[in-house]
Amino acid sequence: MDDILINIGRQLKLARQKRDLTLQQVAKRTGVSAGLISKIENLRTTPSLPVLLKIMQTLSIDLSELDLSSSVNGDYIVIKNGTGTKEDREDSVNLEYTHLLSSPSSDSSIRVYIVSVSAGAYRKPISTNANELIYVLGGKVNYLLKKDKVLLEKGDLLYFDGSIPHGVSNEFDEQATMLKIYFLH
Repeated sequence: MDDILINIGRQLKLARQKRDLTLQQVAKRTGVSAGLISKIENLRTTPSLPVLLKIMQTLSIDLSELDLSSSVNGDYIVIKNGTGTKEDREDSVNLEYTHLLSSPSSDSSIRVYIVSVSAGAYRKPISTNANELIYVLGGKVNYLLKKDKVLLEKGDLLYFDGSIPHGVSNEFDEQATMLKIYFLH
């Protein structure tokens, strides 16, 4: 079921972008906040049926056009290089999130991303409702956990309870890349 919802969020985003509409334009036409539309498109919330229908109507999407199929086949999932979906996050300037996978089963809930952190980037501390695992694939970042500043370099792994305030900064001359996994509560 989660896989189907992910497909819908991606399709809404692609339809909006294809029509050259901004989040604010769709928000104005639907009466739904731009923040909520962004969360729906970026797989961070599930829309109610009335909200989904308002967005679809604004984007001139017929219900029969939506792909409600699941991409999960058999006992495994393969995500090919370059097939992740870029996410826009209003709180993450100079950080690029590429969504790779959300758990397709209802008994566990994970989200997997590749996060690119530009040189000079800073994201103020936030809290999430997930445990988080960070594995640095390249470059260096400073992770801010409560009042601590933890240097992470290529090959380092960090796991923490996301409810504690945490942020990231790249005070170095090169972009850093991380594998980030959210284990949702």
